[in-house]
Amino acid sequence: MKRYLSLICFSFLIFNSTSAQGLLGRKEVVFTRQDSLRGSITKERAWWDVKYYHLDIKVNPADSTISGSNTIKYQVIQEYNIMQIDLQNPMEIYKVIQDGVALKYKREGNAFFIELIAPQKIGSTKELIVFYGGKPKVAVNPPWDGGITWKNDSNGNPFVASSCQGLGASVWWPNKDHMYDEVESMLISVNVPKGLMDVSNGRLQSVKQLKDGTNTYNWLVSNPINNYGVNINIGDYVTFSEKFKGEKGNLDCTYYVLRNNLDKAKKQFQDAPRMLKAFEHWFGPYPFYEDSYKLVEAPYLGMEHQSSVTYGNGFKNGYLGRDLSGTGWGLKFDYIIIHESGHEWFANNITYKDIADMWIHESFTDYSESLFLEYYYGEEPAYTYIRGLRKNIQNDKPIIGKYDVNNEGSSDMYYKGANMLHTLRQIVNDDAKWRTILRGLNSTFYHQTVTTKQIEDYLSQKVGIELNTFFNQYLRDTRIPTLEYFLKDNQLGYRWANCVPNFNMPVRVILNGKVELLKPETKWKAIPAKNENSKLEVDKNFYVAGFNITE
Repeated sequence: MKRYLSLICFSFLIFNSTSAQGLLGRKEVVFTRQDSLRGSITKERAWWDVKYYHLDIKVNPADSTISGSNTIKYQVIQEYNIMQIDLQNPMEIYKVIQDGVALKYKREGNAFFIELIAPQKIGSTKELIVFYGGKPKVAVNPPWDGGITWKNDSNGNPFVASSCQGLGASVWWPNKDHMYDEVESMLISVNVPKGLMDVSNGRLQSVKQLKDGTNTYNWLVSNPINNYGVNINIGDYVTFSEKFKGEKGNLDCTYYVLRNNLDKAKKQFQDAPRMLKAFEHWFGPYPFYEDSYKLVEAPYLGMEHQSSVTYGNGFKNGYLGRDLSGTGWGLKFDYIIIHESGHEWFANNITYKDIADMWIHESFTDYSESLFLEYYYGEEPAYTYIRGLRKNIQNDKPIIGKYDVNNEGSSDMYYKGANMLHTLRQIVNDDAKWRTILRGLNSTFYHQTVTTKQIEDYLSQKVGIELNTFFNQYLRDTRIPTLEYFLKDNQLGYRWANCVPNFNMPVRVILNGKVELLKPETKWKAIPAKNENSKLEVDKNFYVAGFNITE
């Protein structure tokens, strides 16, 4: 393998390509019925369309419990009388009420199957209330291994937050826990001890003080929201705000931080309006003007909760003060503010139906970091940054996971996915058109859940090239496509190797100092070229390898 890639464009690829060979010895993951109940559109989910939630809960940091209810309004699509509601152990459902009648239900692991008595007629809108409580799973390594984080701030006050992407929102509240069906609006009512504040999604409607001294914060979400995007953040918060003059008018921006961090936040959070300006340029209007934009300090690194983005980056630039690209450009911005807020467009506006397609969230958002740099510092810094991210690529397994079992693909969806999009931009070779494509994605799929096929088809249509093998190569294969070439007898011969069948991506090269666009296929092609002292270089902005077979 090392010999074959002796003239590879990027030396780090040698390690990654060699490492990929270890896949042969890995065991296939065995999925269970619980995985299917969590990850598939079961019969007990398919017949109803969720319209509205009212999550009404009490959070008690003293004993790490959450209790309350979720009122679920839904529309009947097909007549059926068994409803699946998800709530993960060790949480318990205590009672389910519809039309004033307590319903029977059975539990199978993390899924509850509720037997409905009232007729469920197609087109009708119905409601039921689920009462529940318990001690939710404690987050082990949030946000990657999530749940609820129970901590105290430096003054000894409770500091509590949720994070549950992948794991599922049902880790702390009962819902239809599958990404394909987003609730259209939601009221989140959170009761917290005296002296604490809850910050959740949407806009604060009211604060109700109870006789016991506790306060209930009522937050209204008026846009569709995915389940894992729903959050609670509880602490001794102070706040400041501003208005961002954006493409749809004034956007309310509010920032919530722990009391001791106010001065640091006022300086560091200046990246928020800078982010909004850059991303509205590239992606179109912020998708949730009605619900505002909030940046909320959390007791973990951060997460893209819709209109309530959480932040725990230590008020430092980079990723906890480090540059993930190794180029220096990653220290020009606060990674968590830029990356997690970028998810408002790719994750919260455009949302995957199945977590196997998580690249739709992470590839575009990781790519957005370079677009932020380009907006403020120019093309070369942005391109340098994204190429620098390649050192983090594993090429360990396909970016797309297994469908219907709540399985995400390789973490390469971040750095490799971003470089895949950067490569696609080189194919487009028209910056204005590329920006139109990115903005078009957010308008075409506005507030929708989507599949990889929808995104692939859209990009193929707008780019004007059939991209089927392009996406098969980068999303479904672990190999790095290699441009094999030779210069002999006044000819340049070239083809794609180390690739999927029929791979035919155009590639830009520099031949004897002159830029050429080649259209290789997996069969040899040739063009005239003087071979005396000839030199060919693959454009380094294409995520590919190059190999001169004559050397």
